[in-house]
Amino acid sequence: MSAPFPAPVQRGRPSNVLASLERTGLGLGRLIAAAFAAVAPATVVFGGATGGWAVTGVIQMPLAYVAVAAVLALFSVGYVAMSRRIVNAGAFYSYITAGLGRIPGVAAAMAALEGYNAMQIGLYGGIGAGLHLFLATHHIDVAWWLLAGGAWVLVAILGLLRVELSGWILAFLLACELVVVLVFAVVHAAHPAGGVTTFDSLSWSGLSFAGFGILSCTAIAGFVGFESAPVYSEEARNARRTVPRAVYITLVVAMLVYAFGSWAMADAAGPDKVIALAKDNTSELPFILAQPYLGQAWMDAGHLLYCTSLFAALLSFHNTSARYAFALGREGVLPRWLGRFNRANAPVWGSLTQTMLAGAVLVLFAVQGWDPFLILFFCGTVLGGFGVLLLMTVTSGAVLRYFGTVTRRHSPVGIWTGTIAPGLALVLLTGISVLTVQHFDELLGMPATSVWRYALPASFVVVALLGVARALYLRAARPDAYAAIGKGSPDAEGFGPSGPPPGPVDTLGLEGSARAGQTARGWRR
Repeated sequence: MSAPFPAPVQRGRPSNVLASLERTGLGLGRLIAAAFAAVAPATVVFGGATGGWAVTGVIQMPLAYVAVAAVLALFSVGYVAMSRRIVNAGAFYSYITAGLGRIPGVAAAMAALEGYNAMQIGLYGGIGAGLHLFLATHHIDVAWWLLAGGAWVLVAILGLLRVELSGWILAFLLACELVVVLVFAVVHAAHPAGGVTTFDSLSWSGLSFAGFGILSCTAIAGFVGFESAPVYSEEARNARRTVPRAVYITLVVAMLVYAFGSWAMADAAGPDKVIALAKDNTSELPFILAQPYLGQAWMDAGHLLYCTSLFAALLSFHNTSARYAFALGREGVLPRWLGRFNRANAPVWGSLTQTMLAGAVLVLFAVQGWDPFLILFFCGTVLGGFGVLLLMTVTSGAVLRYFGTVTRRHSPVGIWTGTIAPGLALVLLTGISVLTVQHFDELLGMPATSVWRYALPASFVVVALLGVARALYLRAARPDAYAAIGKGSPDAEGFGPSGPPPGPVDTLGLEGSARAGQTARGWRR
């Protein structure tokens, strides 16, 4: 490793390793808002839970949320431990690179780009269809693609502005969203079917292994986004503390809201009727159950906040996708212009590329007249959720190797953090991944013989192989870029007051320091 504090670069373009997003002072609250907006509580409770009942035919959806949260908590132990040691906007990518090597890291990066883009672009179908339905109830007819296009313009603008502005918007929308979700849940709980409160939806009784597996596949999609806080680690204040706290707080609060909201809805509908009602009414079920007690004003607020929940998720996933593209462009894995950022410290070309891709998909759906809800929203978000599930599974393996070999002598952690928790997470997440592939047709509501039930999950294999090919090309033709894979920004605040630990830094070949990183932040174009 070179000298710990190299001379600052005064002119010219800095190393692609040292270029980093400027620390803009994102605090714990806005990190939580960004992550919680991605998990979209109103969307999950009002649409995900009811859709889960309709698809699986099993009432224990609330129990599945609790069980899946426990699995994700095990995953988070090693995940946040990595976030304390590696500060990089490409979180999954950088952690997998650190633990398993550069070639698996680039393969994971391509899968991350597909997963987060599929999730983000799919949400446009949901917000377009949701706003169209909301306005139609008030006798206003606007094409779904125009409404989705309006959201697209807003996201495109906010994606180029300072991330703090997005944080404040997400925090406001999240507060309104949580109020409405909790009001509906309290009303549902206060009016159980037949006047008798039951806990059948939280009981293991009568639940088969296959049934629970399908429920878990459905429930885990509701938590996608809780892991996004490390993506903002380069921009966060005191990232070593705020990023891990944001991950845990988002996961726990999401679990409580999901479990309480879905249990209350099942109790209000009746354990023996909730499946049939969900199949007939799906996203309207929570409103039908609460309307006799709340009135039309709350119904309108609920429908509107359901749409703003989708917008908040859109903005959050846009920022995540843009930062992954930035991280890969900065290190030369993708074209270097993706690694540039503007005077607002936003990853300008990562953001614009994501915007253009989403715009192209919206135009295609509008011209072809394809269903925005069933195809774009439902299939897109299921595919994106599956991609993130695969990334979490591989990351668990990377954490095991990282703490088992890379840092064993230089920066050891406890056996729980480095071995037991990530080992259990690896086994459980692998099981859920296998079950998801087996039941992908049921999750998408398509025939088991459909080519898409195989083609969609297999697409991650294709992009991962493209990542492998790209890494091999860089190793042969551009060894400097290959050596930079996974380096990210060696920020002292993320690594700790004494700088980066020797083990991870030597393994990845990191050079420089916070001082050089801060010099690089002056580079914009």
